[in-house]
Amino acid sequence: MMMNARLALLLIISVVPFLGQADPPTRIGRIGYMTGSVSFQPAGVDEWVPALPNRPITTGDQIWVDEGARAEMHVGATALRLGSQTAFQFLNLDDQTAQIQLSTGSLSVHIQYLDTNQIFEVDTPNLAFSIYSLGDYRIDVQPDSQTTVVTVRSGAGDVTGGGQAFSLNQGQQASVVGDQSINYNVYDAPPPDWWDSWCLEREVREEHSPSLRYVHADMTGYVDLDDNGDWRNSPYGEVWVPRDVPGGWAPYHYGHWSWIDPWGWTWVDDAAWGFAPFHYGRWAYWNNNWAWVPGPLSATPVYAPALVAWVGGGDFGASISLGAAAVAWVPLGPREVYVPPYQVSSSYATRINVSNTVITNFNVTNIYNNVTTVNYVNERVPNAVVAVSAQAMGSAQSVHEVSRPVSAQALSSAQVMRSAQVAPQRQAVLGRPSAPASVPHPPAAVTSRPIVAKTTPPPPPVPFASRQQALQAHPGVPLNTQQMQQIRRSAPPPAHAVVIKQAPPAPQVVKPAVAPNPPRNAVQARPGQQPAQTAAPAQVNKPAPPPAYRPPAQPVQPAYHPPASPPVEPPANRPATPPERPEETKPANVPPANRPATPPERREETTPANAPPPNRPAVESTRPPVNPTPPPQASRDQKKAPPPQKDKKTDDKKTTEK
Repeated sequence: MMMNARLALLLIISVVPFLGQADPPTRIGRIGYMTGSVSFQPAGVDEWVPALPNRPITTGDQIWVDEGARAEMHVGATALRLGSQTAFQFLNLDDQTAQIQLSTGSLSVHIQYLDTNQIFEVDTPNLAFSIYSLGDYRIDVQPDSQTTVVTVRSGAGDVTGGGQAFSLNQGQQASVVGDQSINYNVYDAPPPDWWDSWCLEREVREEHSPSLRYVHADMTGYVDLDDNGDWRNSPYGEVWVPRDVPGGWAPYHYGHWSWIDPWGWTWVDDAAWGFAPFHYGRWAYWNNNWAWVPGPLSATPVYAPALVAWVGGGDFGASISLGAAAVAWVPLGPREVYVPPYQVSSSYATRINVSNTVITNFNVTNIYNNVTTVNYVNERVPNAVVAVSAQAMGSAQSVHEVSRPVSAQALSSAQVMRSAQVAPQRQAVLGRPSAPASVPHPPAAVTSRPIVAKTTPPPPPVPFASRQQALQAHPGVPLNTQQMQQIRRSAPPPAHAVVIKQAPPAPQVVKPAVAPNPPRNAVQARPGQQPAQTAAPAQVNKPAPPPAYRPPAQPVQPAYHPPASPPVEPPANRPATPPERPEETKPANVPPANRPATPPERREETTPANAPPPNRPAVESTRPPVNPTPPPQASRDQKKAPPPQKDKKTDDKKTTEK
């Protein structure tokens, strides 16, 4: 598809007004594993729908993990694991802040990297827990909303609530009871239970991922590449080739388009591995296979909603019998420039390109001013370019079911477009053509609970119904910050806005010295192997606190049992004996047995490559064994060993001598 200079100029004009504007976050959340019933409510709508793997999760999105279910989410190198009956929401997720609302349930957090100026905060109905060190943490909010248990396996953090503040260090657990005023006890952390062991197994899987040799540790979704494809050496460097794909498969064909602010049209793939290859890197057709080419290992990945070039306009839709508003796209190849359809600064445009492909001396303005033709390398690959109608795209219909291939003749009349000029419908926000009548969701008593926050979160998202008209005025272009603020001032408040109880000033706590972050792709020491923190938690003189809440002996929602606390009766609405653990719907993603410990070193290449240094050593985990078994101890009623038998002859001799 050769584009003349006039069409290239259109592309320049569409890019230049966006330079120097506010940038969207460069990181995103993603649900990569689920078992049982997990529901999702996108920001700006009231409906709950079944959660989909690979759906990007960002500020304002809520997740409900139903009875007997669990889920795993990643934000770069940070893992978030949600237990049964857990209500989770991102109050804020950007480059500097990850602020989580945990109204009830269990959340385990594994942090591999945390910059000094970054904020990681978990807000519950009676406390805010601020994490300031890499490590392993667990927060359990009991159903009464008055009790929160915080456990630090490794790392350090601050607890703030009820006008008090204290530190928790490695190997400690705190049980905090109360609302306006709190009482708390600090204990030694108990041994891991089955939930902790499951989380540990998942972390071992990540640390042993062969893909870490080829991708940055902050690339969300890299672990799922291991069992679903193979790394091969190519003229582009080390590339990943998927296995078990349908005949005629091509990137960005099996999935749907969703509308997610502030990026706009976002690709959600159907494949279990379909996150990293569609939001980072580039695709190349090599050796009669599609191969994914990751970005440089040394560059921190920048998330993109979809790395494609849009084509359409004019009579393109009529030429393929899909209507005037039809739109098509082509996967970007190595070294091809991605033009964001949303407002960005020139520095952001540079980072999102150089972190996802190899571009030398990249400058947005110079690149586009020097372009005289646009010729995308993948447009010549069979089945690479498909088109859908505006109605199908705007309602999140499956692309594979409604798309049509685009011939070379049709491409010759197409124009390069900055975005898909399609206005989103409500279905595109939900990510489904039709919402189910009812799905499990948290009780109103849970979602309406006020929470304690140390960091002030941003305003709640503007309802989609209030901004839909503005989106239709400029199809396919997300609203900028100023437009959002104008709509927020006139829009009715959200029906279920989170009530924030700002944590009152609390005494300053002395934080222990925290070791600097190791290299991003380095394996961290496991709990119990880091040096113990020397600073003790702050203590205050107060009356003895009430007994800490203790769930039944076999809880549906796992929670730690603080020692020396008298047992309490199980809640009336919770069965004494929960159902057994759900069967895994996805096997553990361990490396194949026949995979060599160290892949072959990369050969010298004549073209820029993005593979890691060839001398990277094999990485071995330093974790303790999973499900540690305590040493056997003798039972109380076990009989003692009998004394040794006396020699009868010796006794007779002694008697005779007497």
